[in-house]
Amino acid sequence: MGRKLPPFAAVRAFEAAARHLSFKKAADELCLSPSAVSHQVRALEEFLDTKLFERRHNKMQLTQTGEAYSGKMTTLLDTFEASTSDIADAENQTLRVLCTPGFAARWLVPRLDRFFAPSAVRLRVSVGAPSTDFQTNDADVVIGWADTPVAGAEVVPLMQSGRYPVASPNFVRDHDIEKPEDLRNVTLMHDETMDQWAEWFASVGVEPPDFPSGPEFPNCELATSGVEQGLGVSLAYDIMVRETVASGRLVRLFEAVTMPFVIYSFVCQRSRASEPLVAAFREFVFSEVEPNGRPSFAVVAE
Repeated sequence: MGRKLPPFAAVRAFEAAARHLSFKKAADELCLSPSAVSHQVRALEEFLDTKLFERRHNKMQLTQTGEAYSGKMTTLLDTFEASTSDIADAENQTLRVLCTPGFAARWLVPRLDRFFAPSAVRLRVSVGAPSTDFQTNDADVVIGWADTPVAGAEVVPLMQSGRYPVASPNFVRDHDIEKPEDLRNVTLMHDETMDQWAEWFASVGVEPPDFPSGPEFPNCELATSGVEQGLGVSLAYDIMVRETVASGRLVRLFEAVTMPFVIYSFVCQRSRASEPLVAAFREFVFSEVEPNGRPSFAVVAE
């Protein structure tokens, strides 16, 4: 047997009119005319075979039956609206990822076609200083620098890497770079985040230049981008430029590499770590890191 239900439009019109005790206000809410609301209410009264409104002293009031019925209909429609909203929110989500420009351009974007997510999920990638203050950063996931513990957050080391010099093929040819000592006489790109030229020169037994021999940038990505334009030599992270070197756009200079350390970690609020989208993105990024670039330990803040 099918359900014996009144027309939904009639219930909706009655519930609005009952809340406002006004056909006109109900009409404004529902984008109808007052006469249309009145018509729907009469249709509901006929379906129920009872009066729902009456006029007393030129004021519209609910009958006892109408008052009881309106309370139930308001609860029903509130539940209906909330359930619909929950489904809509679940099907139209945005995953907000904050990371450095270098991580986005050289590692994440080339792999995004392998990130499986429901078609209704929108991935929003923001770049800049990867703040792990989730009260202000408007992010669901942060690919944070290093592996510093964060209160209330789960911090899982994602990548470790050493650094080596890179240059464009034309720059190498034009400057006749054959041995580490030759780097003392060319333009070296420096970055503010962690400039390790002195450490690299020490690893090959060569004295570094006495003063910075080239421009300084806020991060290694800008330095490496300048190198791609033939402006000099930068000290790049192996895991970030490996594919660029393989493509021939950059040339690795010498085998010496600085001591590897954790350069990026996956960071999210601990309370949200098991949310499906956050967990799916974590699984994706870790599956894309080559085994020799993945740290073998984790840090979880207390």
